[in-house]
Amino acid sequence: MLKFQNKISLITGSGTGIGQAIAKKFVENGGSVIILGRRREPLDETAKMLESIIADNQSGANVRIFSGVDVSDEIGMNKMFEELKKDNVTIDHVINNAGVSGPVTCFPNSPLDEFKSTIEIHLTGTFWGSVQALKVMKAGGKIITISTFFTEERPLEQRPYRFRSPYTASQGAKNRLAELMSWELTDKGIISIATNPGPVHSDRIYKTVYPKAAAEFMRVSGFEDLNPTEVDAANKELLPLLGENDSVIKKGISNAAVKLANGKDVTKLTETLTNLLNKIQTIAEKVQNNTSDMIANKEFLSQGQVAETVLNLCDDEIAKIVNGKVIPGDRVFYPVKPHIGTTTPGVHQPNFAGKSVIFTIDATDKTDAERVEFLAQHVEKNGGKVACFISQTTPTDLQEYISSKFHSHVVDIKNPTEVQKWLNTAKTNIGEILAVIHITGKLPQIEKLTELTRPAWEELTEKFISTPATVAQRALEQFVPGGKDDPRLYENAKGAIMIIGPDLPIGKKVTGTQRAQVEVFRGALRPFTTTVNQELSDVLKSKIRMFTIFPGSITGSEPNNQRIAEAFNFLVTENALLSSEVTFCVDETR
Repeated sequence: MLKFQNKISLITGSGTGIGQAIAKKFVENGGSVIILGRRREPLDETAKMLESIIADNQSGANVRIFSGVDVSDEIGMNKMFEELKKDNVTIDHVINNAGVSGPVTCFPNSPLDEFKSTIEIHLTGTFWGSVQALKVMKAGGKIITISTFFTEERPLEQRPYRFRSPYTASQGAKNRLAELMSWELTDKGIISIATNPGPVHSDRIYKTVYPKAAAEFMRVSGFEDLNPTEVDAANKELLPLLGENDSVIKKGISNAAVKLANGKDVTKLTETLTNLLNKIQTIAEKVQNNTSDMIANKEFLSQGQVAETVLNLCDDEIAKIVNGKVIPGDRVFYPVKPHIGTTTPGVHQPNFAGKSVIFTIDATDKTDAERVEFLAQHVEKNGGKVACFISQTTPTDLQEYISSKFHSHVVDIKNPTEVQKWLNTAKTNIGEILAVIHITGKLPQIEKLTELTRPAWEELTEKFISTPATVAQRALEQFVPGGKDDPRLYENAKGAIMIIGPDLPIGKKVTGTQRAQVEVFRGALRPFTTTVNQELSDVLKSKIRMFTIFPGSITGSEPNNQRIAEAFNFLVTENALLSSEVTFCVDETR
């Protein structure tokens, strides 16, 4: 028998690319596969290729197609697994492969709907696909999640991945989700492993990610006589031309010049657009070459090599050994600064006179409200003014507790328009905004994340990922009005953003599952914070910084709000501009 004969593997995003390569490896080894994706045509082509292999090796395997299934679509995924259950199908391997590049742009310019969509596909798609798959899995089944190690050089050390903030957030969380599932699914006998292949030969890298990153460099600074908005419009016309023959490129540039002229000399604009496209291609190739130079043999992995890795992880004995692990297949040797620290350096107490500090609050329990009270009083006793914008989802008693002590409003902090409106109101009524502090609140007590309903899971991703991103982006727009459209305005601009939470669980008998649950959402905020700060400092040349503070310790001790206040003191001084550390676990010691 072939190794995977009589086994069934479900592979998401399997019509093309890595997913197709994985499906091919399984059928070459005798396995049956279930392939799915959004488009029918590539799935049909893949099925023909797979069925030909099955016929050749006479394994008796089969291929089943589910087209029009987007992993972020709850209804579509539910229907697929219900149909499989109805047909008494037992799945041996679930391969979470589907993904998108997401927006490739500086965070201030990243559309929040695309930010959320990236999270939904990568993180929620992985979560919900895995949870639904449990209906058709039995003991010994394996969930293999393909994510990226590019945001993590080593445990708790983050790489910035500029222009990819939603991607890094979702990938960091996926790594931690794979670990969590190993804890929560042990009683079912289900194994969970993540693999991070690193750079892989694919059209997504060569035709999408690298060129879009190069184009964003051009947008940030403007190019020749084009301002950032004009460069952005030009990029949309030019990027599809990459890889085409000379005649197609020349015609495309000519058409773009006529379309974008808007009173400009078309001949001159044609020359400028030609130069812009050449510059984008040069930068994209440089990024690719620089990445290759950080690999010992200068070679990206092939899609087949990634597929081989996945099959090895599905081996019964290997899977038992590495259950719960994130396998770092990324061979890029990347020099990393220490982006994560413990307590912040001490500074002389700043005077906040004439400045306002805005709190956005998504409190879970009384200790969250007491933290707001402590920090707001710290600001006020040192001369500053405070305004509190409390989430509508915060329990009513906590809303009243905070409102009784400080100038407060209950608002929809999930809504970027609402956040922007209230920040503008605060600036008008109480003065220049020194900083925005966002309190995520604690993770509610949950027996198992893998037993949550879809709405309950989405509430958590909204609370701990999307809402902090929404508040942070609206705060940046407050610090740099118009900076979204003209990134040049960011140069030397000042401001501070602090995200606080979620806390580690407290108590002497904290379980590994409890810690792993919190780490899913901390795992999103670490690379997100690192990436945004790299853009703010190195790309946009601003003096704005965003810190994330994670209260609590692995010993289960009570968090110390004074240490958070001291971290805030540090954040609003010039000293913070010199720090490579942007995430602080203030209650931990090393």
